[in-house]
Amino acid sequence: MKITIGSLNPTKVGAVQNVFKDFSVSGIKVPSNVSDQPLTDLETMNGAVNRAHNARLARGSDIGIGLEGGVIIENDKLFLCNWGALVYENDVVLASGAKILLPSEFISDLQNGTELAVLMERYTNEKDIRSKEGAVGIFTNGRITRTQIFEHICELLLGQYEFKKLKEKTI
Repeated sequence: MKITIGSLNPTKVGAVQNVFKDFSVSGIKVPSNVSDQPLTDLETMNGAVNRAHNARLARGSDIGIGLEGGVIIENDKLFLCNWGALVYENDVVLASGAKILLPSEFISDLQNGTELAVLMERYTNEKDIRSKEGAVGIFTNGRITRTQIFEHICELLLGQYEFKKLKEKTI
């Protein structure tokens, strides 16, 4: 079966390839149809769904996968969030990843349209963190990387997909 992931980011493509080993996986740049920096759980989830649909349509693949990172502001606290969507036939499977606290000093810049990736480059003096360990890797001292968060989400997506396919066979 052919899977297209709606991204060329190596952390996202690598996560899908690591989990969906029995599938043919390729990436493609597609729009998320949400803000460049999603600021809510819902917007981040919608970005993942849109990427999955757009990727599947762009390549005519059996499955489309979208992975989206965002942030959530709750009670003056800033959290990193991540969502994944798997689209096949007429169905959508969803999963979210762990959330971690980010520096509150980022809130104002994020609300003014600056992407977390830009803030992380300023904060660390490192380039292209989103294609490497990600903010989660920085703030967990490398214990959990962005690829690992997306792998976890992909495992949740694959498990739900397998369950649904098994259930369909028994009906």
